[in-house]
Amino acid sequence: MIASYNPTQMGDVLIIVLGEGSDPQSVSESDNVVQIKDKAGEVVGYNIFDASEVLDDLKSKDGQVELSTADVKKLNNKLNQAGFKEKLPLKSDPKFIVGYVEKMEDHPKSDHLHVTQTRVQNDKVLQLVSGSPNMQQGIKVVVAEVGAMMPNGQIIWPGELRGVKSDGMICSGRELRIPNAPDRPGALILPDSYQVGEPFDFEKAKNLFNE
Repeated sequence: MIASYNPTQMGDVLIIVLGEGSDPQSVSESDNVVQIKDKAGEVVGYNIFDASEVLDDLKSKDGQVELSTADVKKLNNKLNQAGFKEKLPLKSDPKFIVGYVEKMEDHPKSDHLHVTQTRVQNDKVLQLVSGSPNMQQGIKVVVAEVGAMMPNGQIIWPGELRGVKSDGMICSGRELRIPNAPDRPGALILPDSYQVGEPFDFEKAKNLFNE
């Protein structure tokens, strides 16, 4: 679940993304809530208008919003009042994870892409296609898992690069907007002190390029 609030561009509207969905999509509106479903009838998102009346501290936010359990309960109450039966999940897994590149092979249809097998949270291994020139086996990296929202607003969904599936993205320092990160392509290679499978700590990472 991704929540985003941009009052300058969108006004007092909280955008909640639950899935990628597929066209055509259907829309239902009630009591300042718009529910969006994909062609299979699955709820893929909500637009909640006058959202600061539901969540008091929204006016201090801009960009992606981390919702607390209390926030989600308030939003679910609002959805219920609007007549929608579906509920938002009270908890969602972190989406930016410290990963370990266990295996790397050249992409069969590209001279610059690599196909990696990268271990992330809960001992899960993801196939991730990367174009990073410094990609190699045996390094720790930052993985944006499916459902992550990048600092530039891009949402990561399952995809393919030249016919090879990729279930997430290995990130560079500049893509993560880490202060003083080099302005060039290349995966952010993390020090050994980072633990594979743990959530990536953006606050801690502010000092990565100060040493």
